[in-house]
Amino acid sequence: MKNYITTAIIGISIIISTFLLSNAFKNRNNAADTISVTGLGSKDFVSDLIVWNSSFSKKNYNLKEAYSELESDRTAIKNYLVGKGIKESEIIFSSVSINKEFTTITDSNYNTRTETFTGYNLTQSVQVESKEVAKVENVSREVTELINSGVELYSNAPEYYYTKLSELKLEMVAEATKDAKLRAEKIAENAGSSLGDLKKSEMGVFQIVAQNSSEEYSWGGSFNTSSKNKTATITIKLVYKID
Repeated sequence: MKNYITTAIIGISIIISTFLLSNAFKNRNNAADTISVTGLGSKDFVSDLIVWNSSFSKKNYNLKEAYSELESDRTAIKNYLVGKGIKESEIIFSSVSINKEFTTITDSNYNTRTETFTGYNLTQSVQVESKEVAKVENVSREVTELINSGVELYSNAPEYYYTKLSELKLEMVAEATKDAKLRAEKIAENAGSSLGDLKKSEMGVFQIVAQNSSEEYSWGGSFNTSSKNKTATITIKLVYKID
């Protein structure tokens, strides 16, 4: 009886082993019957939207006077920008930020002894958003004229964007897909096979960097806003069946 049981166990083990080896061989052949390639899509383009941010502030012991002085600067900034050809609809002023400032006197243990009020500091931001990139770019460079007139304007570097990014991305996906397919066909041809059906496709990371720069690519995707001239890239991974 014991011998029968042992024989049965051995038989079952052989069947299971045969099945596992057969399945592994089958999966190995399935993997060998596919080819994986990556295609690249790349486009150079020029930004068609510029965003320029600046800020200005006034400080005074009297809140009303501080606001009046800030309003005077706001009017001067607006007149300057409009005078340079920027449309009023492209100029956006933020709400006024009010901050009460103090000087603090501490003892030798850094404990606060006294606080003296030094005035109200009022700050406001101004943003110019326009499709006339070259014009706003030039104004941002010439803004020292406004500063020399007595207006303390703190100017940031312009940021550059592209309003047709969706269309551009579709073109690049088509280009990357075509590139990947050509690579797959060439590999299959060199291997003496032919390309079969597409089994899988994956889109890689979309990147935008400055043209002709050493700017590094990011695994999460780069999106350059500091350069007017940019290069966009995208990768597409395709898996084909080999006949």
